[in-house]
Amino acid sequence: MKSKIMYIENKSSGHHGSAWIGFVEFSKSGQTVYFNNKALKKLKIPRILGNHFDIETGEEYWVSGVKKNGQDRHQFGSGKIMIDKNSIDEYLKLVDFNIVDEKYFTIIEFAKTDKSRFNELENIEIEYRDNSISASYLDNNHRKLTLNI
Repeated sequence: MKSKIMYIENKSSGHHGSAWIGFVEFSKSGQTVYFNNKALKKLKIPRILGNHFDIETGEEYWVSGVKKNGQDRHQFGSGKIMIDKNSIDEYLKLVDFNIVDEKYFTIIEFAKTDKSRFNELENIEIEYRDNSISASYLDNNHRKLTLNI
């Protein structure tokens, strides 16, 4: 799997959610991003705040490349960005500054991601069936529900 430095922000709290910068891995299809023991699947139709969702919690995330000027947070967002210590050297090569300012960043170490755990989650057969006219067509993990019609 290829890896790349990316910016990831949890959008469940609007523009003020937790944010990370570090190496992520992609699935073979490129539809799933793995980082810090999370799996984020690309939304088929990106929303205003998010373009991926966590396959465990359903929370929306914004995933993008890092900006050369270091201004990855939304203009109305706030909070420190957690940066993986193993990606700092590579990150500094991508941006227009020479140090990671601890006023804007918190240095952490990403947890290892067990991809097999997420593979099992994504391939669980959905047993829930809803025949009502107001049935939701997506479950918590944004998978389409099977309707008995």
